[in-house]
Amino acid sequence: MSSKRKICVVTGSRAEYGLLYWLMKGIEEVDELELQVLVTGMHLSSEFGQTYREIEKDGFVLDKKVEMLVSSDTPVGISKSIALGISGIADAFEELQPDIVVMLGDRFELLAAASAALVSKIPIAHLHGGETTEGAFDEAIRHSITKMSHLHYTATEDYRKRVIQLGEYPDRVFNVGGLGIDNINKLTLLTEKEFVERVGLELGKRNLIITFHPATLGRGMSGDQFGELLEALDTLENTHLYFTKANADTNGRIINEMIDEYILTRSQKAVAHTSLGKLVYLSALKYVDGIVGNSSSGLIEGPSFKIGTINIGDRQKGRIRAESVIDCQPDYPSIISALDRLFSNEFKETLPTVRNPYGAGGAAEAVLESLRVTPLDGLVQKSFFDL
Repeated sequence: MSSKRKICVVTGSRAEYGLLYWLMKGIEEVDELELQVLVTGMHLSSEFGQTYREIEKDGFVLDKKVEMLVSSDTPVGISKSIALGISGIADAFEELQPDIVVMLGDRFELLAAASAALVSKIPIAHLHGGETTEGAFDEAIRHSITKMSHLHYTATEDYRKRVIQLGEYPDRVFNVGGLGIDNINKLTLLTEKEFVERVGLELGKRNLIITFHPATLGRGMSGDQFGELLEALDTLENTHLYFTKANADTNGRIINEMIDEYILTRSQKAVAHTSLGKLVYLSALKYVDGIVGNSSSGLIEGPSFKIGTINIGDRQKGRIRAESVIDCQPDYPSIISALDRLFSNEFKETLPTVRNPYGAGGAAEAVLESLRVTPLDGLVQKSFFDL
């Protein structure tokens, strides 16, 4: 019988795996810890690029693959995916017998994993809790996972306070900073030539990376909003566009079809990828003039590259942001105005002094040390901490 502490990392999407990478590497390198990797959700879908292969390419052994995505992004389809996820992940936990489960963020795949762990009485360590994103049902999922979790690692002090406000004991809530910053500090990013070879489009005079996900609490507006964005982008001259496709949320397929249609007639200036992976994506941030869309990376990683972010609509509403973030409404006039500001000399002059509110790195090491030394006995039975 191994006396090692078994730490099961659950990942369902490219985005959160990119943030978990250094923590997973660290767990592998500590003698008294054993890493278990459970992949599910978009990682296993050919439609979303079968990104589990990237995890294997990075040298990790996948202990369990749990299929859960039904090929539908309707509310009923997402609900059925959650149900499949709970069922399959419960079986996986029964077989793996982890001592603690680690998960990051707020996607529906993780709601399934947290539910299965809760019922199995397995402690959960949750990363990036306490954040608010009022335009997506991720908001409710994130806080639900917080209440099901036992150790909490937040990206800012304000988020730490919010987790405590939700009734979690302060000595179990740690502000470690954003995990994405570790990638920026530790990865050797691609040269310009390597980047161009990987994405298949030369850099233009000006360049933008576009990532637009459905605002899942909006009323069927994702396609309309994205149409306004495409119309605004069409007005730009001498600008190359690098699209990363939407995730498996409600109406994500509509956006992805619109991207494909858009670049059909604009291949000289636009390219799309289902998933760039963390290395190519972060390398893009080194070479582009800005991030456009509604992805959290524009708020968390963008400021570290001293580039501007145009954050469209309500999907990230409530999240702490740097001064390099330009908020705008999801309509043509607002987006045009934001693009004008992004490219203005006045705005560009402010970028070198921008401070990233998500810290300067070291989050993975802090989480790793806590997972190594924290006693797990009695962790599952929680009391509510009243303010």
